[in-house]
Amino acid sequence: MKTRVFTIILDGYGVGDLPDSRDFGDQNCNTVAHVAEAVGGLHLPALESLGLGRVQPFRGMDPATPVRACFGRMAERSLGKDSTTGHWELTGLILKRNFPYYPDGFPEEILAPLRERTGLDFIGNEAASGTEIIERLGAEHLRTGKIIIYTSADSVFQVAAHSDVLPLKELYAFCETAREMLTGEHAVSRVIARPFEGTEGAFERTPHRHDYSLLPPAATVLDRLQSAGIPVVGVGKVLDLFAGRGFTRHVVSRSNAEGMAALGDLLASGEAPGFHFVNLVDFDMLWGHRRDPEGYAAGLRTFDAWLGETFLPAMRPADTLLITADHGNDPTAPGSDHTREYVPILAYRPGMIGATDLGVRSTFADFAATVAEAFGLPAQTNGAAAAAGRSFWDQIERC
Repeated sequence: MKTRVFTIILDGYGVGDLPDSRDFGDQNCNTVAHVAEAVGGLHLPALESLGLGRVQPFRGMDPATPVRACFGRMAERSLGKDSTTGHWELTGLILKRNFPYYPDGFPEEILAPLRERTGLDFIGNEAASGTEIIERLGAEHLRTGKIIIYTSADSVFQVAAHSDVLPLKELYAFCETAREMLTGEHAVSRVIARPFEGTEGAFERTPHRHDYSLLPPAATVLDRLQSAGIPVVGVGKVLDLFAGRGFTRHVVSRSNAEGMAALGDLLASGEAPGFHFVNLVDFDMLWGHRRDPEGYAAGLRTFDAWLGETFLPAMRPADTLLITADHGNDPTAPGSDHTREYVPILAYRPGMIGATDLGVRSTFADFAATVAEAFGLPAQTNGAAAAAGRSFWDQIERC
């Protein structure tokens, strides 16, 4: 089998609020449309040629751009809007229960055993923006040695520490201990190490963030591909989100630039066919959470130029490109958290001559079913947390 499937997750790239968005406080959010509006218009010729403007019209798009791909949008069925939930559903798992959240901070029944086991004490313990809480509590952290812990609207236990107080190896060890202890009713989706450096008034997070996720509760399409002998290559934070499971190989990437470079290398390489799963994190980490629509727009233009000038022309006849997202992160919304939105699905193979509307998919798990069929695997129909999804591979092949 010569098939190579390249999937690019634009982290935090929504295309309009879901019907239940009001339950999450995200009504009227629309990441791509609001970014375009905020910067006076956005022209993305490569993405438009793949159907993005048909999925969600936005200011600056050219409605006359010919489309040569399959396009649609997918709804998240799991009750969440975080990276773990989104990526798990993309690989076939629909969560029937949400992860625990701590908008008022973590209870002592979590913190006391962690204090006792590690010998460390904490400050913060609130829902906050990472950059803001480091700026506000960084000096106290340096003075007292107490570790900054915080959360967000996501199910996360975040640990910020200056490298002079808790070197990277020790920070990772602390987070591994926290991950081991946060189980049962307190099984947050991720424990996140957030190292930083600098001096008061000029603290900066380093690129050595590390996520410690729960293991998926059932087999994902990644596991199934690997069991069938099909290589699965991850780029970026995807390895962390699946606790390392389901990957044949992993390429470290801490930015969009590194992720695109790694993907370009994989495309050009002569390695065996397989599934390539890439997360471009800056849309979420740098611009969505920091509510920076100008930065978001600039990042989209850079990605679009790379896609149109470098990636698409280098694809081989048997290659397939799938572009989607894990959730929204509208940088014009209040707060600093993810937004519950539809995500796009754009599918392209060299030689496509027409446009196919994939419609509105009822679950991200349709993506998993499509990937499975692309590699000749049967539909997934069992497992308490597994969702079969509905493949659209036949539409890709006919387009």
